[in-house]
Amino acid sequence: MSLFQTILNNLPEVAGPTQRRLSFKEKLKWTALALVIFFVLGLMPLFGLGQNALQQFEFLSIILAAQFGSIISLGIGPMVTASIVLQLVNGSGLYKFDLNTPDGKKKFQGWQKLLSIGFILFEAIVYVFLGGLAPPEQLAGTPLYFQLQLILVFQLFIGGMLVLFLDEVVSKWGFGSGISLFIAAGVSQQVFVQAFNWLPGPGGLSGVTYSVGAVPALFQALAAGDPTTAGIKLATIIFTALVFVMAVYAQAMKVEIPLSFGRVRGHGIRWPLSFIYTSNIPVILVAALMANLQLWGRLTQNWFGPNFFARFNDLSGRLVGGFVYWLQPPQIIDSFVTGAFTGSQLVQALVYISFMVAGSIIFSIFWVQTAGMDARSQAEHMMASGLQIPGFRKDERVLERLLNRYIWPLTVMGAITVGFLAAIADITGALSRGTGILLAVMIIYRLYEDISKQHMMDMYPALRKFMGGE
Repeated sequence: MSLFQTILNNLPEVAGPTQRRLSFKEKLKWTALALVIFFVLGLMPLFGLGQNALQQFEFLSIILAAQFGSIISLGIGPMVTASIVLQLVNGSGLYKFDLNTPDGKKKFQGWQKLLSIGFILFEAIVYVFLGGLAPPEQLAGTPLYFQLQLILVFQLFIGGMLVLFLDEVVSKWGFGSGISLFIAAGVSQQVFVQAFNWLPGPGGLSGVTYSVGAVPALFQALAAGDPTTAGIKLATIIFTALVFVMAVYAQAMKVEIPLSFGRVRGHGIRWPLSFIYTSNIPVILVAALMANLQLWGRLTQNWFGPNFFARFNDLSGRLVGGFVYWLQPPQIIDSFVTGAFTGSQLVQALVYISFMVAGSIIFSIFWVQTAGMDARSQAEHMMASGLQIPGFRKDERVLERLLNRYIWPLTVMGAITVGFLAAIADITGALSRGTGILLAVMIIYRLYEDISKQHMMDMYPALRKFMGGE
């Protein structure tokens, strides 16, 4: 047995349940517990932290499910980065994992965990030693400064490992995956705060101080006779609602393939294939990649100064140039309302939309190949269930050819749709990061579907009725 195989077989992991099926209450308990722990960790500040240069990237923390300045400042970034690297390696053919066998899947998961741990340590070192999360500046050049840097790296590593294990707890004992759950929880929290927070925030365009929440600020702006601020707040609320509606509608679209049971004549089912075939995974990967690029842009400027990769304004902290500048969404609606719209913003919006759509297509194709969602894997699963196409002989190759007619078009069209929706949501403005809202809606909708299918009979009568049961 090779050294790497020995390491993969002995990686720490969360033990799975011994029973074949967990009840609804059991899964709900573990999911809620994981969420509570995650939010508590987000409130724990890093000991020895002085300069938090990442605080200005709060909108990226939603995508990464991170709280910059806390023990979980890394969020899900290392895990998503590890997934991206493995998909690129497997999809490009540099190293192929046989995901059709239990050993192949176990090896893939082992490599993913090992890479995640490596990226946790690597990102912790980068965040601290490139000045993103640094000790107090007045200690620079002293032995204590270096010691505090090591302490910060250790805390970030511990926080990253805790998030990794919380993801395993949710995946094995709860609903869905921890990565998706943490994103949805963070976005939901921010949307609620940005919509209904009545505490005073920054002043409006007329100099009047309004509430942070868009809903109370809208009525305050109307009462103060400030139509510009009222228009911006109203547009924010409208586009947020529009993203919700469009995301739910796209998620509900399905293609149903009629199949029959070979041994039972007259009985058949319709096998549903979602229009957004790969769900929210491609957008998570693209958004996390863009978030990492912008964070790296800030860190490289701290280390090397302004460069072709990223240029930030030292006073405002805003991104003003470089490659990464074109990968951030311009606020089109705000610019239209205030009359500040420029041609460069239009070009920036087109580049952003193109990058989101192209990235979603690429990651969607890789995900289909690595997650067992391709036509061959689906055909094997259907054949193992005793299903076949009515009017055709029972042959896996026939079923695979039929599925190929649907799966690849759905993979590409669904990726284009979800990438375009996310990009439009970002550039039009919303109560949270538009990509985050889209992800939250899709995550919650998929969670609703899974729970309603698997645990409808386990629920309390009132909750069962709310979920659409009898």
